Amino acid sequence: MWVFGYGSLLWYTDFPYEIAMTGEVRGYVRRFWQLSPDHRGTPEKPGRAVTLVEEAGGTCWGMAYRVPDDDVQQTKAYLDFRERAGYRCDEVIFHPDDGSEPFPLKVYISISEDNPFNAPSEDDEIVDTIISSRGHSGTNLEYALRLADCVRRMAPHVEDDHLFGIERRLLKLCEERKIMDKVLYDIGHQLDYLHSGRYPQVQRQLA
Repeated sequence: MWVFGYGSLLWYTDFPYEIAMTGEVRGYVRRFWQLSPDHRGTPEKPGRAVTLVEEAGGTCWGMAYRVPDDDVQQTKAYLDFRERAGYRCDEVIFHPDDGSEPFPLKVYISISEDNPFNAPSEDDEIVDTIISSRGHSGTNLEYALRLADCVRRMAPHVEDDHLFGIERRLLKLCEERKIMDKVLYDIGHQLDYLHSGRYPQVQRQLA
């Protein structure tokens, strides 16, 4: 079984795989249009996660993981549980970066337009939600910034206007509000207040 990762699977795979390759799916784009009532938010205050949205001419870069045959059943059950909040398992065609033959793989995608977890929104609303949300997997800010960092490092040739636009807005808001989140330090964002000495409480929390 092949699985396509385009969100947290890029840095937190947590299942066995024997091959990983970079590439893209076509006819879809990545959007922060999925509500997260568990991993990056709560039922009362859901955060935001990415999903794939159909768009003619669109592409979404990610990783294809080949799961060993002996681990398929267990991995499928694990992913079904991990992506239980509004995602369904679908099949798309993956185009490897190395130019080899495209092939079908599994992907978790928003259930439908009337899914209660599906929330197409303007970027300002998305950013306001991300900056203030937290779930049992961590802050929503960590999720968004790690995703942008992974795509930039793993695929410097990729231009993801939505993802990187959200990242820019988040970093600007972090600067304005002096947000204290360890991910800013871990990734190495050069925000003046993190290193200026003017906010020692920030540095203590990030240490």
